[in-house]
Amino acid sequence: MGRMRARDTDVCGVTAAVAVIDGKWKTLLLWLLESGPHRPGELRRKVPEISEKVLTQALREMAADGLVHREVHDVVPPKTVYSLTDDGRELSVALAALSAWGHRRLDRLTAEQAAS
Repeated sequence: MGRMRARDTDVCGVTAAVAVIDGKWKTLLLWLLESGPHRPGELRRKVPEISEKVLTQALREMAADGLVHREVHDVVPPKTVYSLTDDGRELSVALAALSAWGHRRLDRLTAEQAAS
């Protein structure tokens, strides 16, 4: 969808929402951050398939889109913590219905495959 779509004001609401969660990892990161603030290393351990570069890029894009807050503590070594913003929490609530639909669809597909 492209990063420019995340700032485009001349699109439908669904496109505007999908633009900020577009990508392989953002919905998973959003889901993980629902439980509270996380350091990048914690997120990386919970999602071992994601590279550090991709994790950093996704978190920075989510911060630029106002979904997450990046807090850097002035200690040695530096400590960075990510948490959901109000917009991020609101998006998580909105995605709950979509998640429930997805689970119902997966259950239906599993039942169809078992019946075959």
